[in-house]
Amino acid sequence: MVPRMNWDQLKAEWKDLKGKARVQWGKLTDDDLAQAQGNREQLEAAVQKRYGVAKEEAQRQVDRWVQSLKRAIEPKK
Repeated sequence: MVPRMNWDQLKAEWKDLKGKARVQWGKLTDDDLAQAQGNREQLEAAVQKRYGVAKEEAQRQVDRWVQSLKRAIEPKK
């Protein structure tokens, strides 16, 4: 599971990162991404719904995506 601090940072930068989410999950709509607003559970639910995957698989996909963004969401030094 991704540490909470990363999710707080992701929420703060959601406007910039939602385009990357769209690249990762092309089936997500603008409404899906707007409703998620960087909220982990809402993003997982949208992935689960649009892709027809189990909750655990949606969680794994979101975890992998956030890990791939690690540099983008870490505090700038």
